[in-house]
Amino acid sequence: MKRPFLAALAALLAALLLCAAPAQAHTSLKSSDPQKNAQVKALQKVTLEFADSVQFPVVVVRGEDGKRYEKGAPVVDGPKVTEAVTEPVPPGRYTIAWRVVSPDGHPLEGEIPFTVIGDQSLGTATSAAAPGDPSSASAPAAAAPATAPAAQADDGGQRGVPGWIWAVIFGIAGVGIGMFLSLRKKP
Repeated sequence: MKRPFLAALAALLAALLLCAAPAQAHTSLKSSDPQKNAQVKALQKVTLEFADSVQFPVVVVRGEDGKRYEKGAPVVDGPKVTEAVTEPVPPGRYTIAWRVVSPDGHPLEGEIPFTVIGDQSLGTATSAAAPGDPSSASAPAAAAPATAPAAQADDGGQRGVPGWIWAVIFGIAGVGIGMFLSLRKKP
């Protein structure tokens, strides 16, 4: 009776030691230009900045009609990924779809919606206001900062249970099954 218990205890210790590798943290999207739900006058390039260096980036800039506007391959410089776009990008709604691989090999992906308003939209909004109306002059300035916190709150990465936790769970389950099989009464 003592021998199966010691074997199960040894298996448990081995499983814990094998699974005690350092936690692998996935990187996340820190910022983007343009930011999530931003309104920009024009778009020359897309810049994504991650918490760590990334590899194998894919960046797609897509309009509402499905037309793609990226030009060439994305350029990686440590944690920054830059994608040039074809010019000019007409006013409208766009989505940046991105996918990168974090240093631990975990793929991350996300989407960033934004709007190109062009130069004429800003001129029309300010000229429509009455010259002596102070509330209309401060309205565009108050609306602009509202888009920045929304983009900062979006991490863009997938959340879930890290792989090392799954390894520990299955290791403990394997040890439990091993103990059950070794401690059962034999016919």
